[in-house]
Amino acid sequence: MPPLSESLIVIPLEKKVLLPSVVIKVTLRGRDATLLVKKHFKQQEYQRGSLHLACVPVKPPKPTSSPLLKKDNDPIPPQEAGASIVPAPRPAVSSTKDQEEKLVPNQMIQSLFAYGCTGRIVRVQRLGTGAYGIFLEGLSRCKVVDYGLDETSGLVTAKVDYVSNVTEQQAREDMIEFITLARVFVNKMRDLQIPQSLVEQLAGLLDTQPVPIMADMLVSVIETTFEEKLSLLATEDVKERLTKASQWMTRQLHVLKISDEIHSAVEGNLTKKQREFYLKQQLEAIRKELNNNNGSGNNLNSASMAGRNNSSQQDVEEDDITQLNRRIAEAKLPNEALAVAQRELKRIQRLQPSSTEWAVTRNYLDVLADLPWSKHSKDILDIARAKKQLDHDHFGLSHVKKRIIEYLSVAKLKGDLKAPILCFVGPPGVGKTSLGRSIAMSLGRKFHRISLGGVRDEADMRGHRRTYVGAMPGLVIQGVRRCGVNNPVFLLDEVDKLVHSSHYGDPAAALLEILDPEQNNSFSDHYLNVPFDLSKIMFIATANSLDTIPAPLLDRMEVIQLHGYTFEEKLHIARTHLLPKQIQQHGLTIDKIHIDDQTLLWIAEQYTRESGVRTLERTIASVIRGKCVQLADLLEEGKENQYTPTIVLKDIPDMLGVPPFEKETIEREPLPGVATGLAYSSSGNGGILFIEASKMPGKGDLRLTGSLGDVIKESAHIALTWVKANAYALKIAPTIDTNIVEKFDIHLHLPHGSVKKDGPSAGVTLVTSLVSLFTGCVVPSTTAMTGEISLRGIVLPVGGIKEKVISAHRAGVRKIVLPERNRKDVDADVPEGIKSDIHFVYAKTIWDVLEATIAMTDKTIWRPMESHL
Repeated sequence: MPPLSESLIVIPLEKKVLLPSVVIKVTLRGRDATLLVKKHFKQQEYQRGSLHLACVPVKPPKPTSSPLLKKDNDPIPPQEAGASIVPAPRPAVSSTKDQEEKLVPNQMIQSLFAYGCTGRIVRVQRLGTGAYGIFLEGLSRCKVVDYGLDETSGLVTAKVDYVSNVTEQQAREDMIEFITLARVFVNKMRDLQIPQSLVEQLAGLLDTQPVPIMADMLVSVIETTFEEKLSLLATEDVKERLTKASQWMTRQLHVLKISDEIHSAVEGNLTKKQREFYLKQQLEAIRKELNNNNGSGNNLNSASMAGRNNSSQQDVEEDDITQLNRRIAEAKLPNEALAVAQRELKRIQRLQPSSTEWAVTRNYLDVLADLPWSKHSKDILDIARAKKQLDHDHFGLSHVKKRIIEYLSVAKLKGDLKAPILCFVGPPGVGKTSLGRSIAMSLGRKFHRISLGGVRDEADMRGHRRTYVGAMPGLVIQGVRRCGVNNPVFLLDEVDKLVHSSHYGDPAAALLEILDPEQNNSFSDHYLNVPFDLSKIMFIATANSLDTIPAPLLDRMEVIQLHGYTFEEKLHIARTHLLPKQIQQHGLTIDKIHIDDQTLLWIAEQYTRESGVRTLERTIASVIRGKCVQLADLLEEGKENQYTPTIVLKDIPDMLGVPPFEKETIEREPLPGVATGLAYSSSGNGGILFIEASKMPGKGDLRLTGSLGDVIKESAHIALTWVKANAYALKIAPTIDTNIVEKFDIHLHLPHGSVKKDGPSAGVTLVTSLVSLFTGCVVPSTTAMTGEISLRGIVLPVGGIKEKVISAHRAGVRKIVLPERNRKDVDADVPEGIKSDIHFVYAKTIWDVLEATIAMTDKTIWRPMESHL
């Protein structure tokens, strides 16, 4: 052993004992800790060897009866029993803050043990501002003679006498017996499934290290108390030291033997998987108990064998593994998932916590433990309560409410029923998303929304494979984990906005398995790689249009159309929902704002032109903000009593500005060649469509403008062909052989050229516009029409009837011509209030349309007989 200094800097050890050849970690804070670290690095920089320290334990508090370590056979000197070492003169007691910065406060010196262990710093770890993790390796026992202060650094030092193993020659027989016992203990550790590398390292030390050193190392490994370690530290005689170590090792072997007997008694009653789980739990419990009882925080495997690992980190790791075992057991995983979890638990115990694979495996086990494999919320099968909840949250939407009540009724009668997969399709702002939340509340289930707009990666739906460091489950599994139950209501918002067939894969194709009731009971996420049951989840998708949804995906969903609101419905929604909500959000009370129905309806008609109510809500908020400004000004002037809560119609332009919309069809002057059609946009909104026809000298060419698609261009050619073929019957040609466009070019234009237009439903409107142009008769501005035209003049049915009728009513139309085969759509979908305001004419042929729309002078139109075919 190299010569050691007799005056060493003191490191106090609380609830820890450093023995020779053992490595422990201590945490030091404060000014003195920084000085010590700087001194250590400075000495290393100038290659002066390691900085030696005196590591002295702090004595435990003495019990009221007798000292804990004062026994007849205990060789602890009188200083430990109560006599204290007289310290060297010290400066006067400083402030409390200065004492906290010291490694050894003045009041601690009297509590220091009479024996210690010299040590050296092997590693320094920065833990934060002024905090360090110091790894200390024990070198030799020592006895403290006196304390003093280092003149340069001001650190507390100790003058020590070294304890040598001079009595080693007298304990040869005891040493042989101890080595034999130690080999038995090492063999027993193999049975405990301790990592083989550590056991082999310990067995190698038995053959190379001196016996007294091995005694100190094994005592730090086995289950011994803090007081027993103090007793061993203070024992100078080697023979007595070996006797104590042998007694404690024999006791430890008895404990392990009893544990084996208990294990053998219950092993026969356990299945293979249960036995593996029980063994892991038992091993972790033993390790945890050993670490808790050691008191010194030494790690079972590495404190004395490797001598370099962080014992606190190992303890935390073992606690985490135990907790993971418990969580996985409580999750009640199915057999396949349980086998995977147990395999990963075995792997993580063999990995280093600092490795990337350890972190990936740990995250995977966390996900497995958090998923609700068997947890579910109980459905509230109360039909009356569900009806009340749905009616409270939404006005109208009777067909949607009916479908939910049907599901609840069947589930109540049968007791178990697969959840439906619904798809709400409609324009923005009609309540698709909020309806899904209301359904969850009426069922008593948890609600989770997944926004699919712009999702372009298949891994977002199916999860990432665990070969990547940042791998995570897909959106569906993440949502189930967040809900904590396996039967929530999932809202797949904007399913029509998914990106299709990119080089990242097709997320819409990944939804096929998720939304298939026959397949989603064994959905396999790429991250989990084990089946998970999604069949209990109620999926609700929302979309503005069905055009961009792939046909196989659409086939798996029950489509429910949500149409736009009429002005009367908007008035009811504004009165019962929007107005109270905005009054509350602006910090007012209900008596501070009064708006009559006429004013609300005028706001909806003149300032909004939408299918939903989002713009209407923002407009109402603007009106309320105007009243807030008025009230705030009056409060500053002290004239609060002059505030008038009533909002009348004439106040609205001052608050909102000039109305951006008006009923243009009523105010338009009827002109020949102008007809009003009905349109249906891809977003689900209805609207009116003006078609203007004009003729000029030319050679019979047809010009089409207004951003028209191929279908509507074909409809225009069909319309002109029909008019030319029936010109004589329409009395716009003198003879049956006359070409009415021989000397004219025809120009058809649809205003709002920046908006693309397509579809067959403008066929009858195009014919009416051309007939009006050639006859000089006008179409009333309050008359609108829609329908596809065939070459023989047959009016064919079209879609979007409710949206078209509602938009026409909103624009002031009072007469609508529809195909006869769309009569059923009017009866089923159009509200009664609109039916009473609009006169509907159902046409089978284009002659019916012309009779109902064009104001002829003589009212006489000759129909050929074949036109009825």
